[in-house]
Amino acid sequence: MYRVIRLFDPLVRSALALGLPGLDGVVRIAAPGRRSGRTRRTLVTLLRVGDRWYVGHPNGHTGWTRNAEAAGEIELDPAPPRGGAAARNRATVGVTLLLPSPDRTAVIEATRSQQPFPGNLVYRAAHRHILAVGVYFRLELQSSSPGTTPDEPERIARDPA
Repeated sequence: MYRVIRLFDPLVRSALALGLPGLDGVVRIAAPGRRSGRTRRTLVTLLRVGDRWYVGHPNGHTGWTRNAEAAGEIELDPAPPRGGAAARNRATVGVTLLLPSPDRTAVIEATRSQQPFPGNLVYRAAHRHILAVGVYFRLELQSSSPGTTPDEPERIARDPA
């Protein structure tokens, strides 16, 4: 399924840049590659449970999850602004890998309702698989560029464009 989703990646990036509806909570994250040190970017859904923020992958470790874990932090980058507005600030957040726990289970439960369509259907169908192998991180605001506030993850999730 993820091979098919990767085919749509350029379309999703374009939709985010244009501010099209239906991609609420989708953000671009960046982390240095473990071997190359080059910045690697990917799109993920920023998940909220209570007053905490999370990101993850349902099929276990992937390149970006390993990079994030090795770096200990990622950069949240909202989509480019529309209509020539000033560029948005990026937020640097620490990542803490969630071990099997009620916290991790709650995040996985949240994916079923917070993923945009059609991802939410896939998450519902593969729920047991995701509970068994999914890799999820809690995000903690560490540092920021000027003008970035502690509510940055919430603002990004509310208004990704």
